[in-house]
Amino acid sequence: MKVIVIGCTHAGTSAVKTILNDNPSIEVAVFERNDNISFLSCGIALYVGGVVKDPTGLFYSNPEELASMGATVKMEHNVKEIDTVAKKVVVENILTGEVFEESYDKLVNTTGSWPIIPPIPGIDHKNILLCKNYNQANDLIAKSKDAKKITIVGGGYIGIELVEAFAESGKEVTLIDGLDRILNKYLDKEFTDVLEADLRERGIKLALNQSVNGFNANEAGEVVSVSTAQGEYETDLVVMCVGFRPNNDLLKGRVDMLPNGAIIVDDYMRTSNPDIYAAGDSCAVNYNPNGGHAYIPLATNAVRMGTLVGKNIIEPKVRYRGTQSTSGLYLFGFNIGSTGVTTSGAPHFDLDVRSVLVKDNYRPEFMPTTEEVLMQLVYEVGTNRIVGGQLMSKYDVTQSANTLSLAIQNKMTIEDLAYVDFFFQPHFDRPWNYLNILAQAAVEQERKLAGK
Repeated sequence: MKVIVIGCTHAGTSAVKTILNDNPSIEVAVFERNDNISFLSCGIALYVGGVVKDPTGLFYSNPEELASMGATVKMEHNVKEIDTVAKKVVVENILTGEVFEESYDKLVNTTGSWPIIPPIPGIDHKNILLCKNYNQANDLIAKSKDAKKITIVGGGYIGIELVEAFAESGKEVTLIDGLDRILNKYLDKEFTDVLEADLRERGIKLALNQSVNGFNANEAGEVVSVSTAQGEYETDLVVMCVGFRPNNDLLKGRVDMLPNGAIIVDDYMRTSNPDIYAAGDSCAVNYNPNGGHAYIPLATNAVRMGTLVGKNIIEPKVRYRGTQSTSGLYLFGFNIGSTGVTTSGAPHFDLDVRSVLVKDNYRPEFMPTTEEVLMQLVYEVGTNRIVGGQLMSKYDVTQSANTLSLAIQNKMTIEDLAYVDFFFQPHFDRPWNYLNILAQAAVEQERKLAGK
């Protein structure tokens, strides 16, 4: 069997390694248009901020490793066309211009995503940068050295992490977002209010609920300000972080996709064409909170899905368990974990939910120190099934987001979590773990609503 893999970041790397580890006799050809593979873009802010000194640590594989396993790896090769009937691809060697065809028995599409570039007047001015791959990270570091004022457009995870990195480096930072809250996909208002207040106290300018309508440049074509309907913000450098879109032009109209172009896969990573598999940011995920599909580009999803491609490339063996979009964030001393839906985002997934918000210390007050935990549990009305959760503290509570993720995947109810067995030891927690306490608050809320 011959397998062609298009794209080799997280999903592609995982797919290739698993295919060859489990089935070394399979012929695997990899086409990657960049000059590197497996770059952890989630580490860009750490690299930009100087926390990561050696960027080689942000790569967990390389072409040589894949070749040593038996893959034929063609770097800086761009797949220009896929003939799904004849089962062949047309490939261009970017360095030489040579164009050739290659046939396949099965195709793995792991082409990933690309930053959204809005059609804003002036978007092509100099020093307006993207933040996705290794080369862009190096460009960002080089151009930010002499910049005093930096503007981040987009208040998601990447944007917020860059805000922290540049603020810690002594830059004047402005964050612009078209929505009225930062991190709105991951956290509800009770959490983002705390974080926004902290950012303002640190001198970071928040221009929320404002859409960029233009970039202004000097005579040299370098950006000097960003315009919104509410004002103009001077800047030396702009980083666009407004989201991602799937890279699926090659398969448009040939496999089933969501309206945004994300490929739909089954429980074994097969597309609607049984000889084409897909994984990673090019795909929709099976979203457990509502049992539907969603576009959630995360490295964790990509690695899992790519591994499952490898497990199922010959025949369906290992089922995809879906995702809860679980994530963690460290921001100016706050440890933040979230999973599943927020109360504000639940209607988007056609979920009718209620929630409880609880503040409590993570361990007893008689201990020399303790820290407050702000936490929220989101559950479905009628079934009491847990569908989301958020936690934030100066103490590291982020692993509890993984616990809540497991609760969602296994369709646990608020009562299940309220009385589940967690250990007690004063160094670490209370007689009732804070997750027990959170779920018990939800149970009590439902008891009162039922008039019992």
